[in-house]
Amino acid sequence: MKQYVIIDASEVANINFDQVLETSADTLTYSVDGTKTFVKFEGDTPSFLIGEPQYDHAEILSILEDPEWTDPNPPGE
Repeated sequence: MKQYVIIDASEVANINFDQVLETSADTLTYSVDGTKTFVKFEGDTPSFLIGEPQYDHAEILSILEDPEWTDPNPPGE
């Protein structure tokens, strides 16, 4: 089962992309203000994420619906 962990954007340099399902910093999704992102993984918790809160798919979807992650007034509307 996939697990998701939200991290500060300042921590992107610490991501070991061999341990998560994203392939590079360019494939990450960021919060509207650009200060947070998240990674997903399967299996054992990557060493750089130990101790961080983890979310399942339903939980992360709920979090991403928040205005912090989804602009309620996207450009062009």
